[in-house]
Amino acid sequence: MRRGSTCARRQRPLALGLAALSLLLACSDDDAAQAQLDVREPCVDNNPQRNLYFGDLHVHTAWSFDAYLNEVRVDPFDAYRFARGEEVELPPSGTATDPTRVRIDRPLDFAAVTDHAEFLAEVNLCVEPDSPVYDTSFCVDFRNSMDSEVLVAFGLRLNTESPNRFEEICTEGGEGMGTACVERAAEVWARMQEAAEMAYDRSESCEFTSFVGYEWSGALRLSNLHRNVIFRSARVPGLPTSHFEAPRAWELWDALENQCIDGLSGCDALSIPHNSNWSNGNLFLAEYREDMSEAEAAAQRARLEPLMEIYQHKGDSECLNGVSGILGSTDEACDFEKLRLEFEDCGDGTGVQGMVNRGCISRRDYLRGALLAGMAEEARIGVNPFPLGVMASTDTHNGTPGQVSERDYVGHFGTREIDPQARLTGAIPAGPLNSPGGLVAVWAEENSREAIFDAMRRKESYGTSGPRIAVRFFGGWDLPENLCEDPRLVELADANGVPMGGTLGEGPAPAAKPRFVVDALADPGTADRPGMPLQRVQIIKGWIDAEGQAHVEVHDVAGGDNGARVDPLTCEPTGEGAQRLCAVWEDPGFVEDQRAYYYVRVLENPSCRWSTRDCAALAADTPADEVPAACTNGLHAESVQERAWTSPIWSPSP
Repeated sequence: MRRGSTCARRQRPLALGLAALSLLLACSDDDAAQAQLDVREPCVDNNPQRNLYFGDLHVHTAWSFDAYLNEVRVDPFDAYRFARGEEVELPPSGTATDPTRVRIDRPLDFAAVTDHAEFLAEVNLCVEPDSPVYDTSFCVDFRNSMDSEVLVAFGLRLNTESPNRFEEICTEGGEGMGTACVERAAEVWARMQEAAEMAYDRSESCEFTSFVGYEWSGALRLSNLHRNVIFRSARVPGLPTSHFEAPRAWELWDALENQCIDGLSGCDALSIPHNSNWSNGNLFLAEYREDMSEAEAAAQRARLEPLMEIYQHKGDSECLNGVSGILGSTDEACDFEKLRLEFEDCGDGTGVQGMVNRGCISRRDYLRGALLAGMAEEARIGVNPFPLGVMASTDTHNGTPGQVSERDYVGHFGTREIDPQARLTGAIPAGPLNSPGGLVAVWAEENSREAIFDAMRRKESYGTSGPRIAVRFFGGWDLPENLCEDPRLVELADANGVPMGGTLGEGPAPAAKPRFVVDALADPGTADRPGMPLQRVQIIKGWIDAEGQAHVEVHDVAGGDNGARVDPLTCEPTGEGAQRLCAVWEDPGFVEDQRAYYYVRVLENPSCRWSTRDCAALAADTPADEVPAACTNGLHAESVQERAWTSPIWSPSP
């Protein structure tokens, strides 16, 4: 039994909006039955030095309105099966009539289905034949439409300070969340929990972990503010808090604290912002509410949002060349997978319409700038609102978690991207600028919900653009210089330092300089498709000087330019690379009392981008005048350097 699965049927809400939610959440299932959900056998692979697990925590299925409208019919149960290595069916490709069958090359270790909390009820009410509104003109149009206007109509109800539902569906309510939608949303939420529970391996093998989660799809004037909410256990609120009940991010954080962390025994949750590259400077803007001090508000945000999603199929959010306010040399690797080829700089301000690739771009839209903004706030108010760790995922809308291969890319938006012509000419989200997305990696004691969640909370996590690159990163004052040759690397680093996500303690002497060790292993791939070798490892340092000016430096610490290339006509790689790159690096420019962050970027040798493969496939049997412009205009990279980004390590606060 799931929390909320019977509550909605036992009594009807007497009020609307948040009041209705509160009444539903006051109901609780039998405590003993609920506690049983948290019981599991001990994992046989428990390791105090932590194991590496790969997953995907941003996954949409047919229960999300935008996936259903693109003819995706994969549900959460299917999505978890796909994550574990089974096949699913997508819409037919091109003129084909048979479904497109897809399977991941290797099972994931963990995943979460994060369907949009908004419109969970409306989608279900329109597609289930037993629904009282199934035969309404609205629902008939919804089931039969592939019109972009329908998708836009849903989106417009979210992109406002006063988001609103479709009155013709939630007929029993007037303001906020109608009771018909409350009850149906509770049923759908219970089924989402059931799908996660069925997929979770509670045996001692601990082969797969599923998380209960959802997406809060907040936006303002088409500036992206979206977050994914991930719960630590099966104990979750009776309903997900959507943008309708919580129009502002701090209202979501309040709901998670009141209804979960403080209000429900055994419940814990993280809110993970994504696609800051679409936010026009709004997602990581230091704004504060009026009912708390600035320090209290910053602490709440830091507590509930320890991570940011650095990469997914809508592009990279690490860094961007050309934005103002950060001093440092041009970083060519920052040109990776950008959705905007030209842009206006927001400066210290904000803009609008980033979700349709319009408006200005801010330095805060990217990890480096957000980290610097957080340190600036810490210097001002004593608390850093953005002490962000790093993760990545796909944001698939096909229900295919972990489908990140450039070679097997079939898009992430159902029929809108189902064949090469559609992928190379589409505009939603960005057509040929889209990517297969990435994976989140964690160093956790075992493959269980609690261990993986806790690793994310302490930020011992990182993101990759798809490959399963293994990276460890430690910082300290007394790390041995020969750690890379020592088989006790992790043991000694744990004893003498902190892992990624940590903050260094005070230095042993005024002249001391922090030392870091990074150890990276190439993705081994599979027998049929070996992984690519590594080219280089870099440590990126960011700091704010005594005058308040922000700086970033990129240091190559292992490997380097090895001349590796890939032939865009054949996709055959040339050049040597490394299976392991390891280095111990001491910061020569460290200044005491000057807060700094350090994170690692690991780059593979170049490989063919998916669009290069699609263009080659089309060129073989497509008239020249029908070949998409993306194949000939030179605006899209022919190759990519897949990569990994770690969570930062911070120097001590001044």
